Amino acid sequence: MENDKTNTEIPYDLRQCISFHGHLCPGLAYGYLVAKESIRLLGLKRSMDEEVVAVCENDSCAIDALQVMLGTTAGKGNLIINDYGKNVYTIVNRTKKQAYRFSRITTYVYAGKYKDEYEALEKAVSAGTANERERLRQRLLKALGLFSRPFDEVFSAKISGVPVPPYASLAPSVSCAICGEMTMQTKMISGKDGKLSCIPCSKNN
Repeated sequence: MENDKTNTEIPYDLRQCISFHGHLCPGLAYGYLVAKESIRLLGLKRSMDEEVVAVCENDSCAIDALQVMLGTTAGKGNLIINDYGKNVYTIVNRTKKQAYRFSRITTYVYAGKYKDEYEALEKAVSAGTANERERLRQRLLKALGLFSRPFDEVFSAKISGVPVPPYASLAPSVSCAICGEMTMQTKMISGKDGKLSCIPCSKNN
């Protein structure tokens, strides 16, 4: 991608997303677009702790862009994934107690300046005749094509009344009564004898 003329069209913050995710694809582009618009609408800065929350209704590539741009991560507990297979993301500003719900509203239509090349590659990919380089190029152009469209042609953005999610729970770890491995106490199952076991052990006993 370093010698590709399309490389000059990729802004620095998107390059950071690509570096984290591994490649540029339409899914990453969707997440990037949502992140940029949520920053604008909610006045966000990258979340150092849990100031920003992302509630995602899929487990797609888009989530990686949200992690990089918004600082919403699984480890901090401010990335919540409800895998409904929907291209929908609710971004919450905890400080302002405001949230927007972003929902993709259209099927993909290429709108970039490489239309002829994209259509030829799309035909080859659909026919199963494209090689790996052509498949990567098609995915790159498809992603870049999204940036040629106004945001409101791709996503709807509506103020959300979703309750502000609770902060990530903290609890001590204790030893599982069966395997002995340290486990978050609130995730353990109490047996008939009152002893606490981890979820895998409770399922096997």
